[in-house]
Amino acid sequence: MDDDPAGPPTRSGRRCVKKPAIVPIMAFSPATRPTPPPTTSMELIRGQHNLRPRHRGCVATIGNFDGVHLGHRLILDQLADQAVQLRLPRLVITFEPQPQEFFAGPNAPPARLMRLREKLLALEDLGIERVLCLEFDHRLAAMPAEAFIDDLLVERLGVRHLVIGDDFRFGHRRAGNFDLLVEAGQRHGFTVADSHSHSLDGERVSSTRIRQALARGDLELAARLLGRPYDLCGRVAHGDRRGRTIGFPTANIHLHRRVTPVSGVHAVLVGDPALPPWPGIANVGRRPTVAGERERLEVHLLDFQGDLYGRHVKVDFLHYLRPEQRFESLTALQAQIRRDEQAARVYFAERGIPLPPPSAPLPPPGAGSSPHALPKGEERSRIGS
Repeated sequence: MDDDPAGPPTRSGRRCVKKPAIVPIMAFSPATRPTPPPTTSMELIRGQHNLRPRHRGCVATIGNFDGVHLGHRLILDQLADQAVQLRLPRLVITFEPQPQEFFAGPNAPPARLMRLREKLLALEDLGIERVLCLEFDHRLAAMPAEAFIDDLLVERLGVRHLVIGDDFRFGHRRAGNFDLLVEAGQRHGFTVADSHSHSLDGERVSSTRIRQALARGDLELAARLLGRPYDLCGRVAHGDRRGRTIGFPTANIHLHRRVTPVSGVHAVLVGDPALPPWPGIANVGRRPTVAGERERLEVHLLDFQGDLYGRHVKVDFLHYLRPEQRFESLTALQAQIRRDEQAARVYFAERGIPLPPPSAPLPPPGAGSSPHALPKGEERSRIGS
C-alpha cells in the first residue's frame, strides 16, 4: 500500500485543518484556514474482525496519512464533500505497522512523522467519523488486489465513494491500481475519485519531503508542508538530573520510536493544558557527552520554575540551532548550552514570541484532560469519549 495520496482543493473551498495548540509563528497559506472542531468522537476499528453490519455504507480513503499534512487534508476535504452529498460517514483506512516498516524488517525503516495515537488524534480533530486500522502482516501483504476490493471494500464496508491517488498501488505484488478500482466500482456500484498531487513551491507535498526537510534542519519548510510546526508528544519522566547540576534542568521525554525524524538542538515551544506556550531549547539524540544509550527528547524551558513530571506535553519544533555533538567535559557542554539559550532568545525576540510571566503552581498531572494524550490502551474502540 503506497503512502501519501494528495488531492486538489474542493469546489466548496473548505479546508479542514487542525488548529495548532501552540501560538502560530508564521503565516500559512489560505489553504490552512482552521475549521470548527468536530462535535462527535471518532470510532477506531482495529482490524477487519471488528467490523460490524452497522459499519457498512461509507465514503473512504486509504493511506498511511503519516503527518496528516496539507496534501492529506485536501483529500479529506474531498471526502467531506462526498460525505455531505451521500449523507454517509467518512472512513480512513490505514495500516499498523506502516507497509514500509513491515518490509524494512530489522533494518531501520523511514522515520515516522507521527505515532499512531498522534495520527488518530489529528484525524479526529479534522472530524473523521471512523478509522479502520489494519494490521499489515504477511497475510495482508499476500492478499490479492481483487480480494481486497471484494471482501473488504464491497462486502464488509459497502463503500459508496473512494478517494485515492492515481499512482496508488495495493494488493499482492502491488497488482491493484486506480484503473482496477474504477472497473470494480462500475461492477459493484461505487465511484472512485483521483486525488491529484498537491504541490508547494513546484514540488509535491508528501511525508517523504517533510522527512527530508526535517533531516536537514529546515523546520520552516516542514511547517509549511504540514500546515503547522512539526511536533513530538510524550510524557515527562524522571531522568538522571544531570541538567540540574550544570544549571539547565530539563524535561525528559521518552520517544518510544525506532527512528526519530529530527535530531540535534532546536528552539521550541512546549504546550500543556495547564501551561501556556513556553519557549525553550530542546535536544533530540543520545547525549554522547554523558554516554547516553537511548535516544530521547530533553527540553529546557527558559526561565521556568515548576514541576512537569508526569505531564503529557507537546513540543513544537520551530528553529534548528545545531547538530548534537560530544563535548570533552560538562563545563564545555554547559558553555555551549548557554550559547544555545542565547541564540534561542534572539530567535524568539525577533519573532515577537514572549516569555510567559511566572505562573501559579501547576495543578497535578491528570487534573485536566490533555488534547494530546489518549488514555492507556489504544485498543479501545473509540477515542475522545
